[in-house]
Amino acid sequence: MLGNEKMPAAMILCGGQGTRIRDLTDLVPKPMIQIGPRPMIWHIMKIYASFGVKHFILCLGYKREAFVDYFLNFREHNSDLTINLGGERDVTYHGDNGGEDWTVTLVDTGEAAMTGARIARAAKYLGDGSTDFFMTYGDAVANVDIAKLYRAHRAGGRALTVTAVHPVGRFGEMQIAGSEVTSFHEKPQTAEGFINGGFMVMTRDFVSRYLRDETDLILEQEPLMTACRDGQMLAWKHPGFWQCMDTAREYDQLNRQWAAGDAPWTEAWK
Repeated sequence: MLGNEKMPAAMILCGGQGTRIRDLTDLVPKPMIQIGPRPMIWHIMKIYASFGVKHFILCLGYKREAFVDYFLNFREHNSDLTINLGGERDVTYHGDNGGEDWTVTLVDTGEAAMTGARIARAAKYLGDGSTDFFMTYGDAVANVDIAKLYRAHRAGGRALTVTAVHPVGRFGEMQIAGSEVTSFHEKPQTAEGFINGGFMVMTRDFVSRYLRDETDLILEQEPLMTACRDGQMLAWKHPGFWQCMDTAREYDQLNRQWAAGDAPWTEAWK
């Protein structure tokens, strides 16, 4: 938390088809792929929850029913059960039953919608609280200090703060002067420097100013580039662990780390 202030909601983009990891996403959407015993989306939510975030807004599209089933039956998915099949259905839950006190809003943002459109369509569920909200993708984990990120955003006073990470480049490359993003290029042929690792903080003003409910609006193109030109985009540099799950190799890597008890994204969970 930031002082006594409640942490704002976290919006997570979960609607894409995950075509680069097709062998797995033919069965479930990418954020529902298991890392250890639970899906990637749970790992991401747990990162935020460790810093006091309690409200999650999931922007759904491809195979949205997988999310609906999981969260409607969250207790059943995360407990041992004894079921009495005779007479009235009687279920006894064993263990901590999932143990999460989250509020989860599942928003059907359309199967064909691009990232900018999904955020614009889901923004009505942010409620009347904070002027800010967290926003990230449903396919990456990190040991980001969410509280420090939020403080940096509030201190910066801009419409958007992105978490800048420095892995092997194949994403949208950013040039940074101090903490201000001075240029943004969507997936350059040869990327050097920092990339947008997700784990962003947006203001509601960013939504009204840069996003529209147009199915083909891609956040990482016109909206981010325009915000950058307007001087409304800051970067918070994260030198620690960050890993997306874009390929089968990365899926295997994350599962090996989990199995070995070497999962840096869980550092703040305790």
